[in-house]
Amino acid sequence: MDQKTLKVLEYHKILDKLAGLATSVLSKEKALNLYPTTDLNEIKHLQKETSEAVSMLIKKGSAPLAGLKDIRGAIKRAEIDAVLSPKELLEIAHALKIARNMKKYGGADRKEESYPILDMLIEELQIFKKLEDTITTCILNEEEIADNASLELSSIRRQMRNINNKIKDILNNIVHSSKYQKYLQEPIVTVRGDRYVIPVKSEHKGDVSGIVHDSSASGATLFIEPMAVVEANNELRSLRTKEKNEIERILSEMTYMVKEHAEGIKSNVKLIAHLDFIFAKAKLSLEWNAVEPNINDQQYIDIKKARHPLLDPQIVVATDIYLGKEFDTLVITGPNTGGKTVTLKTIGLFTLIAQSGLHVPASDGTELAVFKKVFADIGDEQSIEQNLSTFSSHMTNIIKILQKVDDESLVLFDELGAGTDPVEGAALAMSILDYLHQMGVRTAATTHYSELKLFALSTKGIENASCEFDVETLRPTYKLLIGVPGKSNAFAISSRLGLDYKIIERAKEFVSQEDVKFEDIISNLEQNRQAAEQEKEKAVRYKQEAEVLKNELIEQQNKLRLQREKLLNEARREARKIIEQAKEEAEELIQQIRKIQEETEEKERNRAIEQARSKLRDKLNTLDKSLAQSAMPKNGYAKPPANLKPGDDVLITNLNKKGSVIVPPDANGEVQVQVGIMKINVHISNLRLIEDENKSNDIARNTGAGKIGISKSAHISPELDLRGQMLDDALLNTDKFLDDATLAGLKQVTIIHGKGTGVLRNGIHNMLKTNRHVKSFRLGKYGEGESGVTIVELK
Repeated sequence: MDQKTLKVLEYHKILDKLAGLATSVLSKEKALNLYPTTDLNEIKHLQKETSEAVSMLIKKGSAPLAGLKDIRGAIKRAEIDAVLSPKELLEIAHALKIARNMKKYGGADRKEESYPILDMLIEELQIFKKLEDTITTCILNEEEIADNASLELSSIRRQMRNINNKIKDILNNIVHSSKYQKYLQEPIVTVRGDRYVIPVKSEHKGDVSGIVHDSSASGATLFIEPMAVVEANNELRSLRTKEKNEIERILSEMTYMVKEHAEGIKSNVKLIAHLDFIFAKAKLSLEWNAVEPNINDQQYIDIKKARHPLLDPQIVVATDIYLGKEFDTLVITGPNTGGKTVTLKTIGLFTLIAQSGLHVPASDGTELAVFKKVFADIGDEQSIEQNLSTFSSHMTNIIKILQKVDDESLVLFDELGAGTDPVEGAALAMSILDYLHQMGVRTAATTHYSELKLFALSTKGIENASCEFDVETLRPTYKLLIGVPGKSNAFAISSRLGLDYKIIERAKEFVSQEDVKFEDIISNLEQNRQAAEQEKEKAVRYKQEAEVLKNELIEQQNKLRLQREKLLNEARREARKIIEQAKEEAEELIQQIRKIQEETEEKERNRAIEQARSKLRDKLNTLDKSLAQSAMPKNGYAKPPANLKPGDDVLITNLNKKGSVIVPPDANGEVQVQVGIMKINVHISNLRLIEDENKSNDIARNTGAGKIGISKSAHISPELDLRGQMLDDALLNTDKFLDDATLAGLKQVTIIHGKGTGVLRNGIHNMLKTNRHVKSFRLGKYGEGESGVTIVELK
């Protein structure tokens, strides 16, 4: 890849942003050394790993990779048996901790997500928990080794503390004794050369027996180690030496452990740095709101809603750019500051960063090509030192490009042919573009020359494009319009700025008729394009509205289906309750029969048995009739309403819902009714006028749920006695009792649970709190049974 092109397209600024998102020195180095590759499979792999990291960041949060130090030097020192310092060992332990945490991060919260590339890298990380724990347990910080690093070190330090205390006690006794106070400069204990000493006035040197270790700057004070502590200080110094040797031994032992696992640790460091680099790419993708582009080897570019990554995201205008299928050369025209150069840089920079494995700030569906070489001649490169003009400088660069270019190259020219005579410059520009076009090179060039617009119009494979400019506001829109040559707008802009119209009219006289016609064609093209854009926007808007209406209709249909299923389920539940009640009553009758058999004589027994059988048959017949009837009224119970008209309020009997007539019945008897937000078609036989509602209620009372309620109210008692029952049985009986009481229309019932230990009462109260039929409940008052009963108010 051409180094000058990388510089011109500001590729290094992208690398700086990427390095700023990495958390370690090693991954920052990797980011700054990133270079575009030209291998299609490698690019796809790099793009895929970035996408996986983006997904992980979104679903799992930040990866635990921060804090990795460059420990490669420390590992090399361990390999040659040099003893590592506490700081180096702690940095190695932190690297081991990162590897361990990354393993957890990779496997945590995993459902069906698959991250093939990152999972493989994370799987290669090795765990050295024993080494990590040994280092973190033995080393407190960069300067201090823990007492429990070894038994020997613990013993030495215990002895040192004892001797220290002994020395301090002796010296404190000296400095506070009346005998020595007059000899001391200050009543303190201090240290000189690892020896505990006291400050003695120089004139009393002979009065204090001991060894002089130091003196003050003025000589007025001598620091003397009293003979009483000399031996103890000697022993303390010996213990310090032993401590130092033991620490060296401990560090040496841990260094050896590092050496044993050196290859695994080095592999971890490399993997962690690489993972941190990948997650830095993912962070950059999220910061840009970027996407993974499709990559092809057909030199085809199709960028959707491109946003230059180095421009302020708050003001950058997204634009569509495509090149390489119907045409391989794009000629971009338009006024200055209109965005032509930014378009060129966007094409080039998107190609470079995509081939580096970075996502591009564009929309889904963006496609980029793999180019073996990318060349760019952008900007004013006038060289004073080489005495080259702007034209000469550009032409020198263009010549070098033409010498290296091939059919797998991307070439970008800014103001091709500028800086010299317009006629010759335009001719040179056309010749260069034609040469590259014949080679099949993908080329984009900006220009002001009208000749190049005509050249693009008349040459197959070369296409015009322009950067849109709003003459009314004198501002560019920065949108690229492919297929439309740019209009200079010089006269319109000058007029808006206030130039005398006479001067403008005189200027128009100097323009040839062919140029005027050409500019008029461009204007007509632009007007037609804008009209087409407006029609397209309308079509998109209408399509969106149709989608909304479609979704609303689907939602209404789903609600209707769910409502119907709910009604059917309620009917099934009611039928099940009837069966359960019948079953219980049958069992009760059987028990009565058995009891009668045991207690009565044969004649009475036979009569009682026959009565019981008759009662059971009646119950079964009643049950059969109840189950044979629908829980909802059927058609034909009442005469369908006549003369229905829009606005009439009706009751839909099979749904038990009120509605309003929208369209009266058709030839088939179908009526369109508004029910809430839904419009449904209902047969007239299922409708009743609202004034017939009382009649419908009578029907309901004689059918389905109405008849069930009447049956229940005829047999239900307002009291339930649970005394002597186990809690589980009591809860089941209470639940059934509340269902029956509600169905019978009772508003208040009494549950008798007794006082006792309170277990039954508390269990019943907990159940009442969540029961759907219960409005409120309380303990009984005086005369009602007090705390032995619970009064329940039903909904």
